[in-house]
Amino acid sequence: MPSPCVAIIGAGMAGLTAALDLAAKQVRTIVIERQGSPGGKLHAVPLGEAWIDDGPTVFTMRAVFEELFEAAGARLEDHLSLQRADILARHAWSESERLDLFADRARTIDAIGEFAGAREAQRYLRFTRDAQRIFSTLDRPFIRAQHAGPLALVLRVGLGRLPDLINIRPFETLWRALGRYFRDPRLQQLFARYSTYCGSSPFEAPATMMLIAHVEQSGVWLVTRGMQRLAEVIAQLAQERGAEFRLGTEAEAVVVRKGRVSGVHLSSGEFVPVDAVIVNADVAAVASGRLGPEAARAVPAVLPARRSLSAITWALLAQTRGFPLLRHTVFFSPDYAAEFDQIFRQQRLPVWPTVYVCAQDRGACDAPPSGAAERLLCLVNAPPNGDAGGYDATEIEQCEHRTFTFLERCGLQIQRRPQDTRLTTPPEFERRFPGTGGGLYGQATHGWRASFTRPGARTRLKGLYLAGGSVHPGPGLPMTALSGRLAAARVLEDLTSHGWWRRGGTHGGISTP
Repeated sequence: MPSPCVAIIGAGMAGLTAALDLAAKQVRTIVIERQGSPGGKLHAVPLGEAWIDDGPTVFTMRAVFEELFEAAGARLEDHLSLQRADILARHAWSESERLDLFADRARTIDAIGEFAGAREAQRYLRFTRDAQRIFSTLDRPFIRAQHAGPLALVLRVGLGRLPDLINIRPFETLWRALGRYFRDPRLQQLFARYSTYCGSSPFEAPATMMLIAHVEQSGVWLVTRGMQRLAEVIAQLAQERGAEFRLGTEAEAVVVRKGRVSGVHLSSGEFVPVDAVIVNADVAAVASGRLGPEAARAVPAVLPARRSLSAITWALLAQTRGFPLLRHTVFFSPDYAAEFDQIFRQQRLPVWPTVYVCAQDRGACDAPPSGAAERLLCLVNAPPNGDAGGYDATEIEQCEHRTFTFLERCGLQIQRRPQDTRLTTPPEFERRFPGTGGGLYGQATHGWRASFTRPGARTRLKGLYLAGGSVHPGPGLPMTALSGRLAAARVLEDLTSHGWWRRGGTHGGISTP
């Protein structure tokens, strides 16, 4: 019996990690990607001779990637140059209100004490201890494990740790929980922002999101040559292990015969026979029928009302003056509740948005590059309605004016030129990630059930598997990396149970039509 073949549709982070795991196990693996390069949302845009990351910009949970490389017989540090950030991020509310969070927790405690007082510093210490406890409770039984419902999670954690499970506070919103820790509304707002890492509102996301504070405290790294380098090195390693990459090739439909996956039809008309398919795309795209009716029926529908945040971004080459940017700087809206109400309930751009600025030529030092324009990504949250007509030029101009006016009020002047600016809006994100409305994180994590309602790797259709940020364990680079590995593990388990998997030599490479 010949060795089985697995197709992976989509070379985003989850597709890449699945490909590496399968290829390292000597399973014939074909990665089908409609773009000309791997990475998916891990994407960079050219401006002149410069490339600017306009997708994920924060690298955390390094151990996830170290384990991935180790499983493939390699070492992360031999392929990727990483520098640990001394300052996790800089935060501002006005020209005179600034607060840095440090990798060294003691320095953060001192900084909060100077910013908001000694009592708030002590409350922060209690907050970080609880965030660590939540993370340790969920890490192995839920985040790194195959998808489970509430009862299965209880059994995994064990009755002896049931109090720890109760204390993850799933029934309380993040905003309300933070109000129990901090009296200073600025600190409440700062740590509430972690809900946006999974595209959600802090006024509806569960307090469980506190665990992200522990993830960042455990380490933020800067990637030499940009975040897309991570996708490139994983793709290269997968190729060396035998995976075949077919870039610039679009999958049109998953073909089903006798009740199970039998192949993939490409837009070129070619049919690729396979034994299993891992789809690294948003579940909403699959459910909408973009890979055929059989695949659509195998996954749960995602209602537009449950979509996560979209964004408006400006990738810039520009000179800056005034405010001392770091690699990661956040400028907070004066009315956080109004911002999320406008986005999620009113489905319109916020009047005064929170602005994230990633200064990609800066590291630990907040001095600008000497004499030259620097690479910036400016991002504001937006409704996921990119498939509903989008915004006219006036609305975008107003949003842009308010965004950069707010930055100026905080002391940051950015000398922008149209020819050195790349604007991306929800309709563009919808075109890049169909079926999402431009939502960038799958379904929003609103309410305690949300994490359990994300599908797992297996679907109702034999041979069809899911991976990516809309799948368990959720969005964010390390989570999507884990989802790809979980999908690969399910495929290996099922192939083995059918007696199809045997080790054998394979050959592969990266090709473009």
